[in-house]
Amino acid sequence: MGVLKRIAGLGLVAGAVLLGHSAWAQQTIKIGALNPYSGPLALYGTEVTRGYELATDRVNAAGGVLGRKIELIRGDVTNAQQGITTVEQLVNKDKVDMFVGTYISGISLTASDAALRYNKLYWETNAVAQVLTDRGLPNFIRSGPDGSAFANTSAATVRELIAPALKKDVKGLKIWIEHEESIYGTSIAQGQKRILEAFGAKVVGVGAHSAASIDLNDAVLRAKKAEPDVLIQTGYVPDGNLLLRTMREQGFKPAAVLFVGTGDTPETLQALGVYMEGVLVTGYPRNDISEAFGPGNKAYLEAYRANYKSDPVAPQGMAAYSGFLIMVEALKAAGSVDMAKVQAAAAKMDQPENTYASGFGAKFDKTFQNVRAQFTTSQWQGGKMVTVFPKSAVAPGVTLKPLARP
Repeated sequence: MGVLKRIAGLGLVAGAVLLGHSAWAQQTIKIGALNPYSGPLALYGTEVTRGYELATDRVNAAGGVLGRKIELIRGDVTNAQQGITTVEQLVNKDKVDMFVGTYISGISLTASDAALRYNKLYWETNAVAQVLTDRGLPNFIRSGPDGSAFANTSAATVRELIAPALKKDVKGLKIWIEHEESIYGTSIAQGQKRILEAFGAKVVGVGAHSAASIDLNDAVLRAKKAEPDVLIQTGYVPDGNLLLRTMREQGFKPAAVLFVGTGDTPETLQALGVYMEGVLVTGYPRNDISEAFGPGNKAYLEAYRANYKSDPVAPQGMAAYSGFLIMVEALKAAGSVDMAKVQAAAAKMDQPENTYASGFGAKFDKTFQNVRAQFTTSQWQGGKMVTVFPKSAVAPGVTLKPLARP
């Protein structure tokens, strides 16, 4: 009888283990999606998270990952300090397993550090500041391009697209670099200056301003006085729109205007109208890229329209979508959400460029920066953004339009 009781007891234990395993399998993987969902940048934080949502839908429809479905939990973060408190809340209250983000580099800086204190993975899809990977955090991986890629693509655009269009050698170009003053704008501007001067271009000035500026008259006056052929601006939507309005009001008309990271949204077109015609923007790959460059980008557009009943607000969403899918592949390879195991799995990834919808590949360097994620340059043509650089991304029949302000 004692033996039977012991056997029955073992059976109950085994059953409990199986039930526990089954319950674990049915649990979701909770991912904290950190972005500004309120305030002046809410439109773009939401757009990034829409990319995550579309990727989540695709992954869950295919059975999920690690035997579980993915559950996105939004964390509203509008500034760097809030990044810390929101991470703490999502860990302690919502029990998230890991984090993904974000539209703003300053938020990524503090939020990823806070996540490390809880031994949680932080997967960065969109923030670009160089310092984010330079820190070497053991929980941080970036699937999207970094600030150096912004600097590289914008400088290459000047040399290979703008200089020929202006019928000048790059060595004869005078360039003013303007940027917002956080780690985001500053790191990119420093890279642009270094690369352009190496090309032989003359950087006639570098101006910095707050992204929250309400008056950029002095910034424009300084740039106008230098009489540049090309003005390059790196910032966010509010300060970028203000700079353009101020340039228009002051009659400042450099031969070419190149915006970096912003200036390509319906909000900017609505604010500036026909003044945007001919303006170039270096940013995330858009949905008009060739399918060969970004396989699946048209399917992303169709899914976006079906879900949100509109066209994408900004290209950051498709980059977030691509980065999220790269992350899921790393989770599968790791067999876990453990940050060390995911980093080890990411270190072995080797997907060529033009694998994902944004044209990205997946190959991480020792700082866990994806070196196969690049930007493209587009131009405002007839009220629409059209990809014009590099050639491999340009759709058939597309040509560069005049660069001068109307």
